Order: sequence, then C-alpha cells, then structure tokens
Amino acid sequence: MGNFKEDIARVEAFVFDIDGVFTDGTFIPLPDTDYLRAYNAKDAYAVSYALKQGYKIFVITGGRGRTLESRFRYLGVTEFHSHVSDKIAVLHDICERHGLNPDNVIFMGDDIPDVECMRAVGIPVCPADAASEAIEASRYVSEFGGGKGCVRDIIEQTLRAQGRWGLSLKGIHDGITTN
Repeated sequence: MGNFKEDIARVEAFVFDIDGVFTDGTFIPLPDTDYLRAYNAKDAYAVSYALKQGYKIFVITGGRGRTLESRFRYLGVTEFHSHVSDKIAVLHDICERHGLNPDNVIFMGDDIPDVECMRAVGIPVCPADAASEAIEASRYVSEFGGGKGCVRDIIEQTLRAQGRWGLSLKGIHDGITTN
C-alpha cells in the first residue's frame, strides 16, 4: 500500500454497496415488497462510462427489489449480488472467478456490514456520511455523501489517474436506438 493516487492508477475493478452509497439510504416500501430509491445521475453516468472503458464493476448489497436490480442492469452492470448476508464470501468469489488481485480493487461501502470487505481490498473508500466504522476502515472518504455523487467521485478520480477519463465525449446511450 503506497500513495493513494499511485494505488488507484492500478485499479482493475470497483465493487459497490447500494443503500448509503448509490442512494442516501432512504427508500419507500411499495405494496408488492419492492422499494423506490433515488439515484444520482452523475453516479450513473460514471458507472456506464467506466464499463464502456472496460472496467469491471460489481454490486454486493444486502438490499433487494426488482427495481434495484433493473436499475443496475440498465446501466450495464452484469454481476449484481443482492440480498447478501455474507458479503465477504461473495467478494472472495468475485476476485477468484475474475482473477482480480484484491490489492487493485476498490470497495465502496458505508456501514458496518461493509467493513469486512473494505478491509479485504487494497482501496477501501466510503461516502462522506458513512458510519464511523466505515470511515475508519477507509483509505479515502469522498467529500460527497451517499446518493450525492460519491460514486462519480471515486470512479472519476481513478480513471483520471489512469488517463482514461473524458476519452469519449458521447453520452452513455449515443448510438442506441429504441423503437
């Protein structure tokens, strides 16, 4: 573990929790056992952009709901683990299956269930409003809160450190036609 900027220049993959990271942690229960969550458009753009640049992005969350998974599939995230109680087992499995060195993985979490995963990677990060346990486990605390741009912050910093931010000035859906 060296300088933070040097270390993010070696990042191979991002792993994110959802509630408290992509959202501010607020959700509205629906009658059909699903939930409504609000997401930040800049976080969404950064995820889609990073995927288009060839980065691996994974989701490991204790959250659940059809709309949750649908949102991330829409962004292009192909490996989505929801309703997870043993996040560290899923993280180890992801690293093994994808040949990832955990030292070159960013894990962004915001609360106690994320701390074990944060300690297992080389670059643990969290939103500004994370629980104190997550802040203590982090190498970097975003100036932005959950659902307020913290995902965009870490993705953009990483891609800039690797000279891969802003290479395409097209939108994430340019060239896609819908009927």
